[in-house]
Amino acid sequence: MRNWVCHSRSRPRPLAQRRRARAGVTLVEQVVVLALLGVLLALALARSLPLLDALAVETAAAEAADLLAFARDQAWASGTRVAVRIDASGRRGVVHRGSDTLARAEFAERRIALQSTRDSMAYGPDALGVGAANLRLVLARGGRADTLTVSRLGRVQRR
Repeated sequence: MRNWVCHSRSRPRPLAQRRRARAGVTLVEQVVVLALLGVLLALALARSLPLLDALAVETAAAEAADLLAFARDQAWASGTRVAVRIDASGRRGVVHRGSDTLARAEFAERRIALQSTRDSMAYGPDALGVGAANLRLVLARGGRADTLTVSRLGRVQRR
């Protein structure tokens, strides 16, 4: 009598081969991971919006202070009257000498709101402010605001 050993054509695969065969990721797993990443991104953006507002106001205030300093320097250098016109509704500041436009600062693209106590600030040939009152310029976005005060002497202070 012979002992017959039956060899099956489909032998069980080793464990390492079975793991390699299942190494893929299902569509459901990918959707769950993307949903979690979306939630985390939304939380991160919500916390960073006040920081973005503060950064936008800070840079706009620096730009406005530079514009006022530029106008004062131009008045001193040219020996003529130079004015800075504040257009609060158009959200811009423009430096003029006579009919010439010397410089411009646009605040609308950064969504900066402007409020000012006067519509312009003029510097005389001696680089002193012309007019009877100081200029106060408030730049705001979101919950952040910054104030520039220009004295009659032409000095700019940030608060």
